Amino acid sequence: MGKEVFDTFFLIHGAPLVLIDDTLPARTFLKSWREKILPEKPKYILVVSGHWETNEPSINVVDRHETIHDFEDFPPEMYELQYPAPGSKELATMVNDVLVAAGYKPLHVDTKRGLDHGAWVPLMQMYPEADVPVCQLSIQSHENGTYHFNLGKALAPLREQGVLIVGTGSVTHNMESLIVNNVGGTVAPWALEFDNWVKDALLNGRYDEVNEALEKHPHAQMAHPDGPVHFYPLLAAIGAAGGEKAKAELIHHSFSRHTISYANYRFRSTE
Repeated sequence: MGKEVFDTFFLIHGAPLVLIDDTLPARTFLKSWREKILPEKPKYILVVSGHWETNEPSINVVDRHETIHDFEDFPPEMYELQYPAPGSKELATMVNDVLVAAGYKPLHVDTKRGLDHGAWVPLMQMYPEADVPVCQLSIQSHENGTYHFNLGKALAPLREQGVLIVGTGSVTHNMESLIVNNVGGTVAPWALEFDNWVKDALLNGRYDEVNEALEKHPHAQMAHPDGPVHFYPLLAAIGAAGGEKAKAELIHHSFSRHTISYANYRFRSTE
C-alpha cells in the first residue's frame, strides 16, 4: 500500500440503531465512507472507544474478534449482527512501542476481549467486509481530557505505518433526556449550544479549551451526565493528528433523539 499517511477521525457509534435505521443521515454518511471520505484502504485500524475503560492503557489482541452486543432494549435483529474482523498482534506491538517510547508503561494485553459497539457499529458500515485488522485501545475515565489528548499525541507515528486511528463517541450524549420519537427533529437548546461551542473551538484550533470542556463549560453536565467516556476519544483523535498542530474539519453533522450529536470530525496534521 505505499506510504499513505492517514488523517485521524472522530466518529459517532450510536445509538446503535444507526446500523439499521435508513432515515438517519449519519447512516448514509458512514455507508459512503470509502466513496466520499477515505478511498484508501488502511493496513490496520486502531479504535479508541469510550466503551472500554481500564485503569491503565490496554489493548486487545485476538485472532478474530467476537462481536460484543453491549447495549439493551434494541430490536432483536441488532443482537444477531456480527463483525468478525481479524485482530493483529503486529498492530498491538506497534501501539505498545510508540507508547513506551513516549514514556508510558507497557500496555496490558487482553487476549479475550472482542469489539464493543463503539468499534463495530461504525466499522460495519465503513468496511462491511470485516477484512481490515483491528485493535481497540482502552480509555482511562479517571484521568482528564489533557491526558487523553497527550495519549493520542503518542500514537501519532502510527499514521505513517498504514494505521487508521479512529476515536468514537459523541459530542453530546444524554440518554436521560432523549426523545425517542422526536417528531420534527427538535434539539435541546443546551445540546445545540454545547455542540456549537465544541465545533467553533475545534475549527479554530482551541484545543486547550476543548480538553477542559467537561470541567468548565456550563452545559457539560447535561451533555455528558454519564461521565466523560463518549468525549475522551475525541481528544485522543485530535492528539493523534499532531495535537496543537492538527487541523479540524467537520465532515458530517446531524442530531438524533433531541440530545445526541452526530458530529463527525476529520483531523489533519499541518506539519
